Amino acid sequence: MLSEPEEKTKEAENFIKQIEPSIWRTNRLTGEVDYSSILLTSKVMSDDGNAVLQCLLETGKASPDAKDNYSLNYKKFQELLEKAAKQNALMMYEFIYVILNQAILLPITADTQDTALTIFSTLNNRGLQLSDADIFKAKIYNHLPSENKPVFIETWKDLDDKVRSAGESIQQLFYYYMFYLRALEKDSKSTTPGVRKYYSGSDNRFKRLFANDLMENLSVILNLWIVVNRHREIEGEPWSVNTSIRQALDILNSYSNEFWKYPVIIYYLTHRDAVSFEKDFEQFLKRLIVALLTTYLVTPTINAVKSDILKLNVEIIESSKPKFYFKELEAKDYEAKIRVPHRNAVRMLLKILAYDQQEELLPEKWEIEHILPQKWQAAYFLNENGDVITEKIEHIGNKLPFEKKLNIVAGNGYFDKKKAEYAKSKIIITRALSILDMHDWKLEQISERDIRVSDAIIVILKKWSMDYMAQSSDTNNDQPTPEQLAFLQEAIAKGWIN
Repeated sequence: MLSEPEEKTKEAENFIKQIEPSIWRTNRLTGEVDYSSILLTSKVMSDDGNAVLQCLLETGKASPDAKDNYSLNYKKFQELLEKAAKQNALMMYEFIYVILNQAILLPITADTQDTALTIFSTLNNRGLQLSDADIFKAKIYNHLPSENKPVFIETWKDLDDKVRSAGESIQQLFYYYMFYLRALEKDSKSTTPGVRKYYSGSDNRFKRLFANDLMENLSVILNLWIVVNRHREIEGEPWSVNTSIRQALDILNSYSNEFWKYPVIIYYLTHRDAVSFEKDFEQFLKRLIVALLTTYLVTPTINAVKSDILKLNVEIIESSKPKFYFKELEAKDYEAKIRVPHRNAVRMLLKILAYDQQEELLPEKWEIEHILPQKWQAAYFLNENGDVITEKIEHIGNKLPFEKKLNIVAGNGYFDKKKAEYAKSKIIITRALSILDMHDWKLEQISERDIRVSDAIIVILKKWSMDYMAQSSDTNNDQPTPEQLAFLQEAIAKGWIN
């Protein structure tokens, strides 16, 4: 019941009598108001939200500790109205009169969902836009039978809470899921539709949202991002504690765009229940790293991988050892690019190098350390002719993964002084640099390490490719091509695979 002054004016009594039947159920004979019987409710608001609204209208009070928007807005309106009433009570009564007698509530009925969305967007062009997820939620809710609606609201709320803690959003889950559905439909077209347009297409009228397994599949996708973004274990899923898989996902997470996510999601959704999933998933992830990284090193653009990724998505539905359509690159094609990599590839390269030496994930906060600092005395960068040399500063041989706190302490000091901070690092390849028996780090050291690092990364990438190729041939009983056979023989001779 709304709070009332001890003595009501005639104006107040008049307006209260007009307002009460719009909010509470009243006895049609006596006019007595039942403040516990609320006439206002929302079909798209959660049960918790409707409970808050019920309490506000029944008691006229909001909890002082309430954090929900309904309570906060209610208290704000109370504050503003009370302030206005104190300044000019007569004007407040005039305002109420206008709202009750001169304002018009105009209902609009649309014949289709698309029309409704267009009308809403037009009328609401200066308001807060509904997200695609908001529209999908309402559409699913209205489609459900009454008995299933409470369960859906709770499921949605639980998913929303978890997805936020995982650093994602429900909207993004629907976007990821779109690529899975497209793969099921064998759609490998390079044009990516907008997520709302895809789910509300004129030919299906949101039918994709009404599948019985929709919410379950969105939750499955979320499990993947809990591991990737938060490095947490998923109960009952051994792959989520597999060190090699977690490292592979961490490497992919440093790729320059999101195209790596779609085949990973599709593979997980499609094959997660297979007996050999853990081993297959690891080898698939490593093969994906090879394809994406080598292509990016040579051609650092989205279009270089887009069509091949979409083809791969479709292949994954058919096989746990899907065919990769990426152009097979020889080491000579990208070896020089490893030594002087595109800036967006550096973190992937350093992670590959680091994880070849250690089982633990890299610390959450680490930076790219320049052994020979980016900023230092000009004399340190002079060549024999007295010219300033800066290009080798950005070579892979001059870079390390390094904890942020230690990197701040090390600063731009001399190599001999920075070695003390390297020794404190939990990253094995960084700590190893602290035991080098040298007091200086110059251009020749960068050149030497360039060769060692690029050779090591090439060996790792080739081994991953060979492991995948060998297992795919065994599983599918395919005969390797002459090129694959030569590649395989070289790998065995050099000890890259057994």
